[in-house]
Amino acid sequence: MSHRPVLPSRNHCASWLGRLLAICVLGLCGPASATAPAPGRPVVIELYTSQGCSSCVPADAFLAQLAARKDVVALSLPITYWDMLGWTDTLATQANTDRQKAYAQAMGRGGVYTPQVIVDGRKDLVGSKDAAIDQAIAAREAKLPDVPIKLSLLPHEVHVVVSSARMKSPTPATIWMMAVRPRATVKIGAGENAGRTLTYRDIVTGIKAVGIWKGKQVTLDLPRAATGAGPGEGITVIVQQGGYGQILGATPIDWPATRK
Repeated sequence: MSHRPVLPSRNHCASWLGRLLAICVLGLCGPASATAPAPGRPVVIELYTSQGCSSCVPADAFLAQLAARKDVVALSLPITYWDMLGWTDTLATQANTDRQKAYAQAMGRGGVYTPQVIVDGRKDLVGSKDAAIDQAIAAREAKLPDVPIKLSLLPHEVHVVVSSARMKSPTPATIWMMAVRPRATVKIGAGENAGRTLTYRDIVTGIKAVGIWKGKQVTLDLPRAATGAGPGEGITVIVQQGGYGQILGATPIDWPATRK
């Protein structure tokens, strides 16, 4: 049974974000590879946003400001439920909306709103609370769960290795592959942001569960078409307990020459 989402008030929505990192491009003719940066992996920040939400604009801008951070993997996930208020979000997907609703259920929340931030799959924050988000990133444990992920890209395929890790009775974790568009500029034609031209960064355009990790090494070879990444898009791989729990590992990478 579907549930009507709890729409945000203008005062309840506001600003947030983080930064997508660890890009490794080794040229058009050879493979590219990336691994989670030492000494520990970055914190994953997910922003749920909408072109129809005026209070999301500062949050989207905050993402651009934090674009250079190396301690954060930032993902912008435009959702669909604001579309009923006069403007159809040109970047929103049902998969993003479903992911936000799944978090709400997993965390025992009564509904969803924008801009909402999910920190490392464990904690949600109102996107307007920039200082609280920065504090959550800064207060990361000395040793986050860190399941190393290695990505190797060839022009037409991706090789994924999720390493083994010493964990007591590890909960089976979902291996998510997300297609990520580095940048998009949109002229808004109606709704709360009518007349504005807004730029979005690191936008999730596709989400796929591609495997299960149970503590031992998993190797996946996927053709580029199976990743869901379109022209000019990269991918981010996330290993997450259950499906919407603690994130154990994350690594983003661009296809060669996609980010300019």
